[in-house]
Amino acid sequence: MYESTAPPAAGTPATQTWLRRLTPLSPFALLAVIALVELVTPDWLRLGPVLAAVPVLAAAICGVRATAAVAASTMGVNALLDVADHRLGSSSSQITDIALVAVGLMSLLASSIRQRRERELLQVRSVAETAQRTLIRPLPGRVDSVLLRGTYMAAESEARIGGDFYEVLHTPHGVRLLIGDVRGKGLPAVDASAALLGAFREAAHHEPCLGDVARWLEGSAHRNIQRLYGEEFTERFATALLVEIPEEPVVRLVHCGHPEPLAIRDGIIHGCGSAEPGPPIGLAGLVDGGPVVETVPFDGGDRLLLYTDGVIEARDRSGRFYPLPERTALWGADPLDRLVEQVRADLLRHAGGDLDDDAALLAIERLR
Repeated sequence: MYESTAPPAAGTPATQTWLRRLTPLSPFALLAVIALVELVTPDWLRLGPVLAAVPVLAAAICGVRATAAVAASTMGVNALLDVADHRLGSSSSQITDIALVAVGLMSLLASSIRQRRERELLQVRSVAETAQRTLIRPLPGRVDSVLLRGTYMAAESEARIGGDFYEVLHTPHGVRLLIGDVRGKGLPAVDASAALLGAFREAAHHEPCLGDVARWLEGSAHRNIQRLYGEEFTERFATALLVEIPEEPVVRLVHCGHPEPLAIRDGIIHGCGSAEPGPPIGLAGLVDGGPVVETVPFDGGDRLLLYTDGVIEARDRSGRFYPLPERTALWGADPLDRLVEQVRADLLRHAGGDLDDDAALLAIERLR
């Protein structure tokens, strides 16, 4: 996501390029090893049938043409071994030849099917990346006097998209941000996220009060979330946090059942909890009162860390949740991009490389 000054290591693009170049040669290397072992072993120990593993390996890692070349080479090597052992034309030699032909044809078919599936997967990934860029647009590095960095990690790594969402807009009322998490997974959650983001992009420009923006989102939830899920409405909702950064040295927050953000001021980290947190989007009609807008100081050099519950609910092997405040304190004074990069890498290490839930993280800094 960000450039790194670390030296190349295993898994870097350079290493992966060399591995891709060496991989097609591995079937031929295996073929050579089997042939050499066959030549130095006693005549009663036949390794000819083992040659059938060579085109199978080629089908798993090579294209159709390379697999055909490997299959033909395997049959040629088997014929040479039969000549060297004076078995050419024998019944055992003929059986081995038939087996190699059958395995070679099946390997060609398997290679063709694998390549077609890989092309389909690349197309699906391309569509998913396009959908993600449309749904969750890349963060601007700076809006007015506000610096922004963020990262998104989908639990479904192949899909690269999930139910978490965020948006940053420059409006007549200041810089406004939204971060949230739709309950549920799959395409309905993505569709619900799109509906809420569309409502926010419209309301953020028209509503002067941040609380009215939250009410607009509530109306969108009533129109869309129930339709998308087709269940009892109380079973589906979205947590959200709305943020407004005006020209004054303050920040306004509306909590809608979302985890509280972390504030970093003068190297000290503390939570920005709400005295009157509101209900999640979609459940406001079940409680009394409307969204409460809270104002807290936010001067030059201050930072806010916004996140979804996929960050703080990530568990390690012993079942411990990720200690975001403690870990953030280690890099709270670092440049903003490095802060996000360190937290992302540390979160993935904590979870063993796999997240059980989507996770989004936004870091905000007001310039001095």
